[in-house]
Amino acid sequence: KAMCSGRLQTALLVAGYFIYLLVGAAVFQALERTAEKQEKMAAAQMKEAFLQNFTQLTVAEMEQFMKNLIEAIQNGVFPVGNESQFEESNWDFSNSFFFAGTVVSTIGYGTLHPKTAGGQIFCVFFALFGIPLNIVFLHHVGKMLSLLCKKLGKFLYDKGMRKKKITFLTLLFFLATGILVFLCLPSVFFQITEGWSYSEGIYFAFITLSTIGFGDYVVGKQSNRKYFSYYRVLVAIWILFGLAWIALLFNL
Repeated sequence: KAMCSGRLQTALLVAGYFIYLLVGAAVFQALERTAEKQEKMAAAQMKEAFLQNFTQLTVAEMEQFMKNLIEAIQNGVFPVGNESQFEESNWDFSNSFFFAGTVVSTIGYGTLHPKTAGGQIFCVFFALFGIPLNIVFLHHVGKMLSLLCKKLGKFLYDKGMRKKKITFLTLLFFLATGILVFLCLPSVFFQITEGWSYSEGIYFAFITLSTIGFGDYVVGKQSNRKYFSYYRVLVAIWILFGLAWIALLFNL
């Protein structure tokens, strides 16, 4: 009964956690997408006006154009290429889910952020309840994974191995496995998908899973590359389970 109750609690926690992220992603998408379209239209008009009159612009007008351009880029709007690029949203569901994941995990890259008053207020309350939920989720998953450690340790103990050696080998096993699964292999994936070097992939993976999140490298942000659907959703899930692995190491 205790085992069944524990599994039910785990299932409910995991389901509730992902439902929370899905709802948050949907709300962020609804609140931010319209405002983003308006920003992109304004950037396109600014670019068109510049191309028509750039030979006649004064120094002051040129400086104002540069300020507007910098502000647009800081808001995630890149006025390059044809108009079809303006139809692609930074707040599609994949990006919104990725953003929700980075909020509750406290990574906060800073490359995508809510700009409407409604989006900013919602983000405050979403983080207020989401961060504790994320801590509980990671702690619970870490405990579940630590049970696997105990089972492995019991198996080795039954084989006649000493406890100190078992502790060392168990920690080494989960450390090596985690480095392979959450750092080394994903870096190959990022190298192929993002066009980064392998060292840049390792750097991004570590900076992300350590929740430092500088924002100098972020997935799915290069306008000249085509990404498959829900690419950032998969990366968000990788982040969550990578953080659970780190929680396991702390438990060990």
